[in-house]
Amino acid sequence: MNIREITENNEKLIFSPYATLSAQTKGRAAKEEKCELRTEFQRDRDRIIHCKAFRRLKHKTQVFLSPESDHYRTRLTHTLEVSQIARTVARALRLNEDLTEAIALAHDLGHTPFGHAGERALDILVSGGFTHFEQGVRVCEVLEKGGEGLNLTAEVLDGILNHTRGQWAYTPEGKIVRFSDRIAYINHDIDDAISAGIISESDIPKEAAEYLGKTKSERIDSLVKSLVKSSEGADIKMDAETGKYCDLMHKFLFDSVYTNPVAKSEESKVYDIIEGIYEHIIKNPDTLSGEYKAIREKDGVSRAAADYIAGMTDHFAVTTFENIYIPKFWRV
Repeated sequence: MNIREITENNEKLIFSPYATLSAQTKGRAAKEEKCELRTEFQRDRDRIIHCKAFRRLKHKTQVFLSPESDHYRTRLTHTLEVSQIARTVARALRLNEDLTEAIALAHDLGHTPFGHAGERALDILVSGGFTHFEQGVRVCEVLEKGGEGLNLTAEVLDGILNHTRGQWAYTPEGKIVRFSDRIAYINHDIDDAISAGIISESDIPKEAAEYLGKTKSERIDSLVKSLVKSSEGADIKMDAETGKYCDLMHKFLFDSVYTNPVAKSEESKVYDIIEGIYEHIIKNPDTLSGEYKAIREKDGVSRAAADYIAGMTDHFAVTTFENIYIPKFWRV
């Protein structure tokens, strides 16, 4: 047996009977020769890490736009935190850690510049709406590698599509990523908000802090342990009491941070930037080049504009807007 086959055999011996085995993947849209060293899910993970969309995450907003500190989370650091939490849970439950990691690393590849503010702007502008999870699948299937896509397995694509709301992923590994995403952003968004002076530790709901923990590490530990202890087979879940306090923390964040006028003071400008770029492309479709020109010819200028804008980093979006609308002699 080669190394991949040995790994696949070890999965059968070690993993839970509910785990998604690499050798039993539903496969890829385009068939490929198998790798001698890596399983199919390991190959997916590697493709994701090496793709352009993954690298761009380091310059995309998580919650705070244009923060004045190097220590606020970006979309990339959030992704790494989700991956770490998800892998811990998958390993504890003897599920497929490679599949879990691949989904976690790819789950936000479709995010726009300026976080959810950018997503909301495109959702308004684009006919048929826009969501970052659907765009994530499109990045992997269509946009990467100059239009060839990454040709990922069906299990990873399903995990990306169903990581945030609506229907759940059909693999237990995909369900773990959905929980891990929530655990990560609830706790690191609180941490960033405290660092920004938006809230203080004393503002956190007392009953949630007493039950889950008074520090970020304690709360993550409580939530992860609940997942591990409460999950049954392929049914990934928290116990009811922990879930209640997790929901309470999310509501607290929404009320105190996500809609806070100080934290979101710059968001009013986001729509104008996204709309300005989008409308310029609609009126001047020939400005699109390369793969976006091909998308325009195949799927229309609106789709091409959405793909182009969604792939931008925060800084590139601002620079693009300035190049379109701000006369050069006005700049300092």
